[in-house]
Amino acid sequence: MTSGHPRPGDEASATPPVALIGPMAAGKSSIGRKLAARLGRTFADTDRLVVLEHGPIPTIFAERGEAVFRRWEAEAVQRALTPGTVVALGGGAVLDTDTRELLREQATVVLVTVDERAAERRIGGAGRPLVADGIAAWSRIAAERDPIYRELAEVTVDTSRTPISRLVDELEDWLVARER
Repeated sequence: MTSGHPRPGDEASATPPVALIGPMAAGKSSIGRKLAARLGRTFADTDRLVVLEHGPIPTIFAERGEAVFRRWEAEAVQRALTPGTVVALGGGAVLDTDTRELLREQATVVLVTVDERAAERRIGGAGRPLVADGIAAWSRIAAERDPIYRELAEVTVDTSRTPISRLVDELEDWLVARER
């Protein structure tokens, strides 16, 4: 039996997912978690989904290789990008053409950036296989992926020096204005 009154959460079911993309250590998960809580939406972190299903990312890279990780990552993105969610994507998720198409067609895409100096402080000892060689590897990877990030993004926020809470305020305001 249905009534003519909306139920809590009905509005979220028609709202496109918010996808946070950007380089490793940019703060996508931190922003995503706080933004989802603020908006009353579900949060998903695709790296975390892969870890829960398949084990630690460094182990996946070592034992199965990057190609297997990328396939599992693309599957996690597809499952996570549902209406009303806020999803933090791994830095390389945008390398998959199907993922890019899904982002273009179904999501509101936010690019989260960070400068090299701030990223260097964040990546130390973080178990990130692609940046085991440090900030030089991070810089190269970030530069290679940047054109893809910028092509997909509808808005950009930088976490280098701005507090996460202020960025969440700005994103919330932007999303509310956009969804009107």
